[in-house]
Amino acid sequence: MKNQTTYRYQVSTQNVDFTLRASIASLGNYILNTAGIDAQGKGFGVDALSPQNLTWVLSKFVIEIDSRPEQFAQFDLTTWVNQNTRLVSTRNFTLSDLEGNVFIRSLSQWCMLDYVKRLPVNLQTIEPLYTPYICEAESPCEPPMRLKAIEAEIVKEHRVAYSDIDFNRHMNTMRYIGLMLDMIDIEHLTANRPLRIDVHFISECLYGQTIKVGMQTTEDASLFEVTKEDGTVACRAAFTWR
Repeated sequence: MKNQTTYRYQVSTQNVDFTLRASIASLGNYILNTAGIDAQGKGFGVDALSPQNLTWVLSKFVIEIDSRPEQFAQFDLTTWVNQNTRLVSTRNFTLSDLEGNVFIRSLSQWCMLDYVKRLPVNLQTIEPLYTPYICEAESPCEPPMRLKAIEAEIVKEHRVAYSDIDFNRHMNTMRYIGLMLDMIDIEHLTANRPLRIDVHFISECLYGQTIKVGMQTTEDASLFEVTKEDGTVACRAAFTWR
C-alpha cells in the first residue's frame, strides 16, 4: 500500500537471549530505530526538526509478540503513519517472515517537543512535511489500553546514568522496558508465548535522577509504575501474557 515502507533485517547474535531467539528488548529496538530511519528518509525526522529546536518523543507504545524469530532469521519490518492529530502522530509496524506471515504488530504514538522549552508543540507546525506520507491503512493492533496506578509488591531503585540517556537527553524508551524486564520471572521471559506490552510515558526522567520501579503481578500480567523522587509518575506499563 502507498506510503507503507518495508525494511529487511536479520537477527544478529548480539540481539538474541540464551534461547537463541531475538530478545524482547532487541525487538523493541528494531521497531523504534526503524521509526527514526523512516521519518528521516521521508523528510520529517529529527535532522529536519532540530534547526527549529524540535524533536520527536514517544508518548505511548504497544507491541504484540506472537513469537520471537530465531538467531540469523531474516524478517521484514513494515511501517506507516496513518493518523495525526494536533498533538499526536500514530506510527504503526508489522514484522513478518519472508513468506509474509506476521508475527509482531506494534503501534506507537509520538509527540513533537520543543527541546529547549521542554514543552509539546502543535504538529500543524510541520504539517507540509508529513502530510504526503499519511497512509490509509488501519493500525495492526488495538490502541494503547488505559493504565492505572498500581499497588507495588516489589520496588527497585535506579539512578539515571549516562548509558540510560538518548539524543533527547532523557531516559531512553528501551531502558525503561529493560528495567521492567529484569524484574519479571525469567520463565515468563523465555517462554515463546504471545505477549502484549503497553507503555505510557507521562514525564521525563533525566540524568542524575533517582527513580523507583514498582511492580504488581496478577494472574496473567506484570504491571509497572515508574516514579521520580518527588513522587511524580514518569511511566506506567503492562506486560500481558496470552
